[in-house]
Amino acid sequence: MNTKSTVTPGRLDHPPQPLGTGTTPGTSHGTPHVARRVGLLDRAALHLGVALIKWGRRPLHTDPRDELALNAETYRARLDAERQRDYYKAVNLPRIL
Repeated sequence: MNTKSTVTPGRLDHPPQPLGTGTTPGTSHGTPHVARRVGLLDRAALHLGVALIKWGRRPLHTDPRDELALNAETYRARLDAERQRDYYKAVNLPRIL
């Protein structure tokens, strides 16, 4: 099947705004918007916030003894599962053949 679909360009609800006017939305026309400088307190708060985010995302360090105990428990559980699987195969093998 050789069907082709074309995408029609979407309709823009608002016309593009001129860039060089110097006005901001919500202000009267013709009044330029004055940018506020960032103060020392604002910068310190920003750096503190970034540091807290980095600190909160740090990797957790666990006790190696707990990890070894968990690995030993997993190993015993895996051996038990293999033992049960071998027993099931030995019991049900005559039924399969």
